[in-house]
Amino acid sequence: MKIVSAKKILAGNDKIARENLEFFEKEGVFVLNILGSPGAGKTSLLEALLPRLRESMPVAVIEGDLATSQDAERVAALDVPVVQVNTEGACHLDAAMVSSAAEALDLPRGGILFIENVGNLVCPAGFRLGEHLRLVVLSVTEGDDKVAKYPPMFQKTQAVALNKVDLAGALEFDEEKVRKDLERLLPGGRFFRVSARTGLGLEEVETWLREERACRFEETSG
Repeated sequence: MKIVSAKKILAGNDKIARENLEFFEKEGVFVLNILGSPGAGKTSLLEALLPRLRESMPVAVIEGDLATSQDAERVAALDVPVVQVNTEGACHLDAAMVSSAAEALDLPRGGILFIENVGNLVCPAGFRLGEHLRLVVLSVTEGDDKVAKYPPMFQKTQAVALNKVDLAGALEFDEEKVRKDLERLLPGGRFFRVSARTGLGLEEVETWLREERACRFEETSG
């Protein structure tokens, strides 16, 4: 019987992820990995952000999902370059998938590449893709216990966007609990209150992305 270590698999993935990051930085592409549960509003947030950002910089998207091209079609309707990756059962994107998708994409040199990961709060946490930053989208409709129940996901991100806050009044949702759990697991992380539907909080997310991109590439060029 042969046993394959998960650490060996992750090490192989991390090697490709480092190669991806080097490639993206060489091409002047800032990369954001967007994670979250199915239905959290990852695609809706993208639909709201992309038109705002593309006014001053190029943008592109890699969409990850088990099946269908529905999310990619929504992005393409905005006239944004997009590639769909169907994982055919895998619960996350990996670095090799992103590398292949990038080859088929018109890269947004001088702008931002968004990677919308497969909807899952477990599997994607351990797989680096070559991104500069991660953003986890959490919605009030999921309940206020998700940060505590899925700590690796929230410990390995840099920012959390609490989406659908316009619906919070109709739900028993304890935002203070979420904030306290994040302070414990992600001290110093960014927290955004947003509504992709109404536009609330989008300006703050947009500003954060622009600043992080500028900071990253100023440091790289320096």
